[in-house]
Amino acid sequence: MSHPPSPDVALAAVGVTKRYRRRGSDVLDECSFRIPAGVVCALVGPNGAGKSTLLELAAGLQRPTTGAIEALGGMPRAGHPRVAYLAQHRPMFTRFTVDETLRLGARLNGDNWDAELAERVAAPARFHKSERIGDLSGGERTRVALALALGKRADLLLLDEPMADLDVVARQELMGLLLAHVADTGATVVMSSHIISEVADACDHLLVLDQGATRLCGDIDELTASHAVVTLPGPVEQLAGHTVIESRPAGRGISVLIRPSGAPLSAEWEVRTPSLEELILAHLATGEVPRTTPSASLLTKESAA
Repeated sequence: MSHPPSPDVALAAVGVTKRYRRRGSDVLDECSFRIPAGVVCALVGPNGAGKSTLLELAAGLQRPTTGAIEALGGMPRAGHPRVAYLAQHRPMFTRFTVDETLRLGARLNGDNWDAELAERVAAPARFHKSERIGDLSGGERTRVALALALGKRADLLLLDEPMADLDVVARQELMGLLLAHVADTGATVVMSSHIISEVADACDHLLVLDQGATRLCGDIDELTASHAVVTLPGPVEQLAGHTVIESRPAGRGISVLIRPSGAPLSAEWEVRTPSLEELILAHLATGEVPRTTPSASLLTKESAA
């Protein structure tokens, strides 16, 4: 990469493009971002935005067509002892029992394996440990797969839709275990999700992909504070000088999400901080994807060059 590795950065990409010949298009298109160490980062975007491909690149299962990606200060590689990856399709040996699967996790990870945590996440009391993986429900398979990821006690957890197959109670339970694990170890988590309310409660960092490029990246509180929702009568041209992200009708006026430039806003207008959902949906609704997002990105000058 064009900047030296930093212990404060867990995952970074510079101009990453991933192209599949059979698709004839780029899944990732000059994607750049930096995710600091120790955060819980929500990876959000519409279907086909490149979220799963990005996680596979970060896990070392694929290589970018162009550009560079760095995980924990080095090139990603499959089987990295400090990186755990939970794939969306939960690949496991279907003929193995739950007990055999957990014992395999212990054998592959040696002294790093946290058997107690893996047992708590898998919750085998809910089903017999002699049951085969292929006979489990989708939610039970997710529990075992997540147990393998957390039991590794990795410094970087890459989780693709980790709560997708779980009911509401199980989601709350396992998210609690995940966040407790992060608090205990200081691990960095990057997890994709389609449920914005879920990431709003659990995550402190955000990476939004759209059409394979970075739309937003940064601390969630900083991102929301750097925007404003303004409700005003009359045309949006009244906000000249501010960056308008999206506008829509609101009663007899319009509601506009802006990135304020510092110019004063009229005291007659209603101004408030957007919710995370409003922020994400507005940026995704704009259509065109910027190649750079200077006010939201954590990219250094060197890495953006």
